[in-house]
Amino acid sequence: MRRARDVRDQLQGLMERVEMEIVSCGMDSVVIRKAVTAGFFYHTARFSKGGNYKTVKHQQTVMVHPNSGLFEEQPRWLIYHELVFTTKEFMRQVIEIENGWLLEAAPHYYKGKELEDASSKKMPKGVGKSAGS
Repeated sequence: MRRARDVRDQLQGLMERVEMEIVSCGMDSVVIRKAVTAGFFYHTARFSKGGNYKTVKHQQTVMVHPNSGLFEEQPRWLIYHELVFTTKEFMRQVIEIENGWLLEAAPHYYKGKELEDASSKKMPKGVGKSAGS
């Protein structure tokens, strides 16, 4: 939390220096999650039919770290900050996103077919909920 506060203070200082108005997004996390997506679009994982996550570009099997607040949620799409290998490959610092944001943020990196929503495909019961649900 201290790191987040330090980053916020730094950004606030930069905005004041260039005389930009500081406006809060309130409780609407979408703009923050879209900003994270724009910065970490290459660290994306999708919930798969097998009940685990696969990275979008390399199809590497990864898991949400057990200490994560999203460990039991199992959203369809995640952005992660880092992968840590212990007994398995774990994603740490994850955030739920919507697949459409990836094409908005990185059309040069992703093709539409890679980001098709698997909601029409059969998923394990009660898992792989999307951000919009």
